[in-house]
Amino acid sequence: MKKILFLLSLCLMLSNVSHSQNIQSIEIGEVFPTSHIDHPMKSIDGKDHRVSQHLNNNGLIIIFTSNSCPFVEAWEDRYKIVENLCQRYNLDMLYVNSNHNKRDGDDSFKAMQMHAKKMGYTFNYLLDEQSELANTLGAKTTPHVFMFDKFSKLVYKGAIDDNYESATGVKEFYLKDAIRSFSAGEEIKVPKTKAIGCSIKRYNP
Repeated sequence: MKKILFLLSLCLMLSNVSHSQNIQSIEIGEVFPTSHIDHPMKSIDGKDHRVSQHLNNNGLIIIFTSNSCPFVEAWEDRYKIVENLCQRYNLDMLYVNSNHNKRDGDDSFKAMQMHAKKMGYTFNYLLDEQSELANTLGAKTTPHVFMFDKFSKLVYKGAIDDNYESATGVKEFYLKDAIRSFSAGEEIKVPKTKAIGCSIKRYNP
């Protein structure tokens, strides 16, 4: 089963890799680019949302995700843990789907709605038309996490933890530790980690 998962993941990662490699990522300490902070994106409830609307609490976590990536499927049971931490520490959270080239299939808007309902998402799941937000932040995989403080400064980016295969096998809880340290006013010891996942099937004109 692990070999099958790996082969599927490899195929997904290899497609669109060359374009993703040319995308520059926002760095720790930089603020959210003003070019996109007020850009409207449709949520699964049919309403438009802007990143600026979600920076009013203590901070904001953005998770670039999808509906069928094996890495997302392996990590997705841990999304609920992140949601609970956000609620506890008064952080907002957005799920974002930037897979423009899969809009007629697994990552259609309808599929997003169905997937969010199935998984019990309690935060907004946004459609990133033409992968604009992914390009703005430099997101490259699903999942890929970006955490901002209330002043829109990036304080963490990367993976959820160090083991997508097994929640019980995790040794480094990157995002969980970042949330707790940040909320306690402490320095985040590991502010940047490597995002592992399927390449974003971004819009490429």
